[in-house]
Amino acid sequence: MPTDRFTENIDKQIGFNQGKNIFLDNLEIFQFANETVKAISNIDKLTPHSKEYLIDYAKDKAIEEFCRVNQYYSFDLKAINNLRQIYSNLFEALQTRAYSIDNISKEHYEKLKFWLKENNPFAEKLYKDDNEKISPVVCSEYTPKLQLKILQVDIKHLLQPVLDIGCGINGYLVDYFRNQKIEAYGIDRFKFSTSNLITSDWLEYDYGTDKWGTVVSNLGFSNHFNHHNLREDGNYIEYAKTYMNILNSLKIGGSFHYAPDLPFIEKYLDNKQYDLKKYEIEGYDFKTTIIKKSNL
Repeated sequence: MPTDRFTENIDKQIGFNQGKNIFLDNLEIFQFANETVKAISNIDKLTPHSKEYLIDYAKDKAIEEFCRVNQYYSFDLKAINNLRQIYSNLFEALQTRAYSIDNISKEHYEKLKFWLKENNPFAEKLYKDDNEKISPVVCSEYTPKLQLKILQVDIKHLLQPVLDIGCGINGYLVDYFRNQKIEAYGIDRFKFSTSNLITSDWLEYDYGTDKWGTVVSNLGFSNHFNHHNLREDGNYIEYAKTYMNILNSLKIGGSFHYAPDLPFIEKYLDNKQYDLKKYEIEGYDFKTTIIKKSNL
């Protein structure tokens, strides 16, 4: 049976509950839409392959929605696998009709709530006493021109290859570089269909050694590093390790351009190995940092 109708239904189901606060005590606000209930009657017609595809599709779309609500949510590989299992269990319950649709729905959203709280403990504190509908934490994809300005990137003197950490779902800056015949790649947690955009958590990505000529991240990696450094439950140690992995991945003469700056860790860098410069950005209350790997 074609999966297009089911993927369309998954999109509509996520849209049906979009923006609802999962941390409220009353989870009855989370329900299956009427279209979802109708689609369930055909779920037995799915092949095993189609079922696995749809489980992955639902998992990926759920992560996109959680990240839309709060860009500071983080999900490692274990969390993603656990989320996939939640959706696998949901499909199994729908196929076996073990209990009523209302009870399946309630159990599913209870599992999602526990999963989100387990992986992002700060979220419950943030939203437990909030409204039924919550406003997303602003996260935008900026134009290549604006990003180049903020990051102080001169493409005429750019050392290749280039890596954009937190490239965004559209990878605008990566596409711009490649249109300029610059070898460029991007990483982010979204699902991509092109080889130059890589699906990966930036804390788990293998940056390599002496590999990149230029690494850029506009309001991405360093923004989240700052966030975790200020949180009581923040994962600042892993961010610090990844920060050094990024610097080690630079070629001699390569540079890491990022904003906002990270003064709490930058002050510990070896100035014999790294040349650090900062720039004020007109109209913004943060600075841009460029770290160049020296030829020792």
